[in-house]
Amino acid sequence: MNIKQTLIDFVKYMGTWKFWKELIIMTLGMAVTAAAVYYFLVPSKLIIGTISGLSIVLVNIFGGNLGNWIMGINIVLLIMAFLLINKEFGAKTVYTALILGPLTNFWDAVFPWERIANPNPVTGTPSVMGDPWLDLCCFVLLLSASQALMFSINASTGGLDILAKIVNKYLHFDIGTSVSIAGAVICCTAFFINPFRMVIIGLIGTWINGLVVDYFTASLNNHKRLCIVSKDYERIRQYIIGTLHRGCTLYEVTGGYSGEKSIELEVLLNKDEFSKILAWMKDEKIDAFSTAGNVSEVYGLWSSGKKRKQLKEQNDKR
Repeated sequence: MNIKQTLIDFVKYMGTWKFWKELIIMTLGMAVTAAAVYYFLVPSKLIIGTISGLSIVLVNIFGGNLGNWIMGINIVLLIMAFLLINKEFGAKTVYTALILGPLTNFWDAVFPWERIANPNPVTGTPSVMGDPWLDLCCFVLLLSASQALMFSINASTGGLDILAKIVNKYLHFDIGTSVSIAGAVICCTAFFINPFRMVIIGLIGTWINGLVVDYFTASLNNHKRLCIVSKDYERIRQYIIGTLHRGCTLYEVTGGYSGEKSIELEVLLNKDEFSKILAWMKDEKIDAFSTAGNVSEVYGLWSSGKKRKQLKEQNDKR
């Protein structure tokens, strides 16, 4: 595809609700990230497994300007995002990386941390919460929520998240585990400049960050796999296809006790659709044996709006 066609497609995309919705999500998510960094890392000088932390280590070892190190590393990571993940992820990450600095300055102008920070009674280091562990917990909670939100729309907060996404894509670890692995490697470089205690705090923070990211990701992307065994499977199938506009899979099964052959129907639904089908089966007094399980990640055509639209159009023609 040539550059002209790419620009035309992008202009068309800018006119869609999806573009503006994701732009708002990215902006708000990065505002939360900037607040987490500004209020909980800057005053207490905690080094978590981030690109900023790595840059601080490199400045202390090799010298140079901190901003230049951060910019150089981010440029390399953004190129990797385009090449190893996809162009959409790379483009969104360029935007989030560009607005992090201005949003940090925004919090500084609106409400400087000096107004609420107090010196730690033991170390004397300024701290918004009065203790580095509490600062760490607040930072991880806010950052993890923002990261999970970004990952859900195929974006990231930049820096470390790019490495985590690469680990997630090619090594197939959960996204939270990927965040922990990438962050731990970076965090260990702090042994060159920081006391052992501060490095351990950073490692623990990175590990907790991964756990909380997994929790928020599962909450945002939670779906239900519903398995139904019923003699009325055809009515259920028609409801799923015709009303919910979802696909389903049918299996022939044999009862272990009775030896009777039957049909098991399996379908993947979001929370709203799951509630609707259970209410419908109850209202229709359908006799069925059902089981349901949680699914946190879905790949392929299931969530494709285009696929659902085609299925709806096919049913409308019948």
